[in-house]
Amino acid sequence: MSEFRIDRRDVDFNLFEQLKIDELTKLSRYADYDKETFEIVLAQAQRFSQERLAPTTEQADAEGCRLEDGKVYLPECYESLHKEFCEMGLFAPVHNPEYGGMGLPHSLGMALVEFFISAHPSFMFTPGLTVAAGHLIEAFGTDRDIDLYLEKMYTGQWGGTMCLTEPQAGSALGELTTTAAPVEGEEYYQIRGNKIFISAGDHQLTENIIHLVLARAEGDPEGIRGVSLFIVPKLRVNEDGSVGELNDVTVTGIEEKMGIHASPTCALSFGDAGDCRGWLVGERCKGISYMFQMMNEARLITGLQGVAIGNAAYQIALDYARERKQGPKVTDRDKNAESVAIIEHPDVRRNLMTMKAYGEAIRALLYHSAFLSDHALYGEDEARKAKSQDLLDLLTPICKAFASDMGFKMTELAMQVLGGYGYIKEYGVEGLMRDVKIASIYEGTNGIQALDLLGRKMRQKGGGLFLAWLQDANEFLMPLLEDPEFGPVAKEVDKAKNTLGEAAFGFQQLGKQDPEYPLLHATPFLRMFGLVESAQLLLKQATIAREKLGEIWEDRGIDSSDREARRELMEANENARFYENKIATMEFFVFQILPEGRAILKSIQSGDRSALDVIL
Repeated sequence: MSEFRIDRRDVDFNLFEQLKIDELTKLSRYADYDKETFEIVLAQAQRFSQERLAPTTEQADAEGCRLEDGKVYLPECYESLHKEFCEMGLFAPVHNPEYGGMGLPHSLGMALVEFFISAHPSFMFTPGLTVAAGHLIEAFGTDRDIDLYLEKMYTGQWGGTMCLTEPQAGSALGELTTTAAPVEGEEYYQIRGNKIFISAGDHQLTENIIHLVLARAEGDPEGIRGVSLFIVPKLRVNEDGSVGELNDVTVTGIEEKMGIHASPTCALSFGDAGDCRGWLVGERCKGISYMFQMMNEARLITGLQGVAIGNAAYQIALDYARERKQGPKVTDRDKNAESVAIIEHPDVRRNLMTMKAYGEAIRALLYHSAFLSDHALYGEDEARKAKSQDLLDLLTPICKAFASDMGFKMTELAMQVLGGYGYIKEYGVEGLMRDVKIASIYEGTNGIQALDLLGRKMRQKGGGLFLAWLQDANEFLMPLLEDPEFGPVAKEVDKAKNTLGEAAFGFQQLGKQDPEYPLLHATPFLRMFGLVESAQLLLKQATIAREKLGEIWEDRGIDSSDREARRELMEANENARFYENKIATMEFFVFQILPEGRAILKSIQSGDRSALDVIL
């Protein structure tokens, strides 16, 4: 049976000590909430994750999905889980209460979804895609669309999907061949085509599934400019909101995947019988711009998969390392010395500390980005609102790619700590590694995220997004450079920030001479950006931790220079230990992980284009 492990203390630190989300209640959007309510919701989500989701993970993974007579069936336990999940009221935690959502802050919602994914990754695909599809309809649909679909989607009565990919087109959405033919005298179009890799594309959990389908209407331009978006229900919806007849949507197969076995990844065919009806969302030829809202939301949640699964793997490795005894301490010269827990061995500690540093960094990155979303969407200071949206736009590809890559890296290191036991199914790391790998592939591969960062976000508003980020970084780091304690680490972060700027501005000249060359280094550049942003966030956390520690030391009459007294306090006081570890984690990241950025700059400036010139 799987166990639910979450570092709730770090979650609370991010939400209430760093982001101070209780201050969001000053915004009219969140005025009905308070910190106590936020804590109650977190406790409810944690309890459901621990008592209901986690215990079913292994069973669901083993049972998987099956296709019978054109219908997809998920593991039997999902039916009761889905029902309970909907009854909790947390199916759409951050969405519009007018239509069945809870209207909680996005930053709090990020923590809730981390709990759920950490406990049971496959289960969360259906609710996650449904509410994202519903939000797109809320933003761009007609009043009729909202009345017919939204409440049923936000409450989990109906499911939802995004149907983008086609066999011949892959990520090149402008090459799709799915067509939409207008029907004279009717509001709907006839949809015909095939889509693949459709997560939650069919299942027995909801009475209907609302597909959002990209297609090209007859006569519209070729390429990405001619793509439109259509609402295509699995079952047609009558004007009174009741479910009608089948809508000529056929499941032609489900994928046998490396991981997320209990999430159905479907191939769908639209219009085999010539009568698949779709309703246009918004205007024709604007489908990609509409779909980007859903894609960007999905990219943040994909990054959160890396956070949730990577940190779950770390918790397993940490528990194992504390319990597993093997070999004496290297400092013990007695040949008859007893074996110690492997957490005492330096190489194991390095692996654990690397996982801890990455895990806390990517959690901070995703929660911070969700907090930006809170202000971008519902802020009442127009300048902060606009700036928050700009920073969110800049960080989204980093959230998706860096967090998913590091989440996978954490599962790899966890497997290394467990050794042979990590490679077998019993301890759970093997399943986590399988489940998290998809996060670097779907919603735009991480290579595509790197191209988006370098090719679009770095140029957006004439480079204004990056310049604003640099200004914020300078304002944060400048006062710390001469700090007696944090000055050395602040200087390292400042150097890394300048290295990132040198790479970014250098690409402008390199691109003029050789347009392909910057693209060759887009992925390393995104990684460099992820490292620098992570170091900044961890340093911010360390400054908060130092302040909190000072209060504890003063309370107990401890001199901060008395390391022995501090050590004793760490052993006796969980808060002191947590804050001391925050500082140590930041120092480890800055001195052991961040220097990789200098190597990336060296490779960028090398002028080496062998990967482009070689004939493979």
